[in-house]
Amino acid sequence: MSRLIIVEDQLSLLKSLKKGLEEEGFEVMTASSGSEGYKMIQHEPADAVLLDLMLPDGDGISLLQRIREEEFQKPVLVITAKDSIDDRVLGLNSGADDYLVKPFAFNELLARLRAILRRSPTSNFDTRLVYDDLKLDSLSRIASRGGQELKLTQRQFELLEYLLRNKNRIVSRDALARDVWKAATATWTNVIEVQINQLRKKLGGSGAEPILHTVRGEGYQLGDEP
Repeated sequence: MSRLIIVEDQLSLLKSLKKGLEEEGFEVMTASSGSEGYKMIQHEPADAVLLDLMLPDGDGISLLQRIREEEFQKPVLVITAKDSIDDRVLGLNSGADDYLVKPFAFNELLARLRAILRRSPTSNFDTRLVYDDLKLDSLSRIASRGGQELKLTQRQFELLEYLLRNKNRIVSRDALARDVWKAATATWTNVIEVQINQLRKKLGGSGAEPILHTVRGEGYQLGDEP
């Protein structure tokens, strides 16, 4: 799951972007000022930053230049109402990886974001996961087994991605509740069991070899049989 920082002072847009990107499987942290955004970029690991240029406590260009001078190397996508050629050139020359003018379509922002994440040479985030004939692309949100695309719900996709990132390791219900559901185990144990069973059926279509195993009293393992 890619982690994003959004620095945007227009709260309605900030909330809308956070909601939309989380629905697409991103983990999103937000800041509504340049100073707050700078501290977050310094202390929170992130795979990319979405940066507005007109902030209440300063120019976003100055923030962009500052973090680049301090060797922040993750992708930065500028989102701004400044639409002149000079503004675009300044943004890109100051260290932006892409420049998107408001108002914009969410699908375009999503496509541009995924593009800069794909081409980022500094990202440690593996977007393509494989186990045997099971493949998952976290950016395109496509999973397949034996060349056949799996029809997964958003939650099932997140669950499969988490299991693949921990393949051949036993994952407890506590870990799934904490990292996938972001909730307490006591509340979500039955829901987790239901989703695991549904995911297992989808992975086992057409007589495929079982790869999602229940380890009694411990949790679940995707991969070799424990």
